[in-house]
Amino acid sequence: RGLNSSHLAILSLAHTPEHYTNMVKHNNEIPHQHFKKDWQGNCSQSFVRTWFNQAGRKKSRRIAREKKAKAIFPRPVSGALRPAVQCPTQRYNFKQRLGRGFTLEELKAAGIPKKLAPTIGICVDHRRKNRSEQSLATNVERLKAYMSNLILFPRKNSKPKHGDADKATIAAATQHKGTIMPVEKKKSGAVEMVTVTDEMKSFKAYQRLRTEMMNVWQVGPRIKKAEEAAKKAEEEAKLAKMK
Repeated sequence: RGLNSSHLAILSLAHTPEHYTNMVKHNNEIPHQHFKKDWQGNCSQSFVRTWFNQAGRKKSRRIAREKKAKAIFPRPVSGALRPAVQCPTQRYNFKQRLGRGFTLEELKAAGIPKKLAPTIGICVDHRRKNRSEQSLATNVERLKAYMSNLILFPRKNSKPKHGDADKATIAAATQHKGTIMPVEKKKSGAVEMVTVTDEMKSFKAYQRLRTEMMNVWQVGPRIKKAEEAAKKAEEEAKLAKMK
C-alpha cells in the first residue's frame, strides 16, 4: 500500500540472490565453485580436516616398529604362524588366505601338542574344522616345514632342555621379517580347448543336479521305508507260520 514502481524495483533487487546478479552472459558455463569451508574459523573453530602430520606419523610408525622388533627379538616381527584357508562364500572360495589358527586335528597330525603350539609361535583355533583332506594335508605340511626351520632358544642358557638349539645355532640365528610362510598365489594354467561332442550337448546338468540333491534328501526316508518293509515282511512270515 502506497508503493510505486520505483520502490518495487528496489525491493526486487534487494531480495535477488547473488548467483543471479553475477550471472554469466551468452552461452558460457555457470560458475559452480563451492567455497564453503571455514578455514579461518570465523563462525567458530575451524572444522577443516588437514593431514599435515602425515610425514611425522610415518616416522613415528617406523620408530615404533623398530622398538617392537628389538623388544620381541629373536621372535618373528610379524607374529605367529597362521594356516592357509579358503575364503568364505561362493564368490571368493577359489582364493586362499591366512586364517586365524590351526585346528586340533592338524596339530595332532603334525605331532605338536596343542598346549605347546602357542608357546612356539603357532596360532591355534579350536573352533575351526577341517572339511576336506586337502586342507588338512596343506596345513600339516606348513606345520612340518615350520618345525624344521624353528630354532628354540633355551629359557636358561645354563640349563638347556630337550629340543633347544645349541650355542652355534643360536649365534647364527637372525630375526625373521615379513609374513611367515605367506600364501603363494596359484598360477592359472593354460586353458585346454576341446571339441564339443553330442554327448556333451545332450547332457542336462540342471536335471542331474536336482536328481542328486533329491537322492541326498531321500537317504533317511528310503532307509526308513526299507526297514518298515522288512519289518512288515517279517510279521507276515510269522503269521503265515502260525496258520
